[in-house]
Amino acid sequence: HRRQSNVSRAFGLAPDALRQLVGQRVVLVDDVMTTGATLGEAARLIKGAGAASVEAWVFARTPSPRNSP
Repeated sequence: HRRQSNVSRAFGLAPDALRQLVGQRVVLVDDVMTTGATLGEAARLIKGAGAASVEAWVFARTPSPRNSP
């Protein structure tokens, strides 16, 4: 939860982007997803601006701390 609070409200959208996002399908691309907090916050912002959907595509994901030895 610490990571989520660190990125909460960390992003913003340019005024021109607000008009362009309405009804659009958006893909966020990340090289490595750790907790997912950054992608989640970015998706929340984009959906809040009116995007129809947001998908996250990642190349790799770190193991969950719960599943580590």
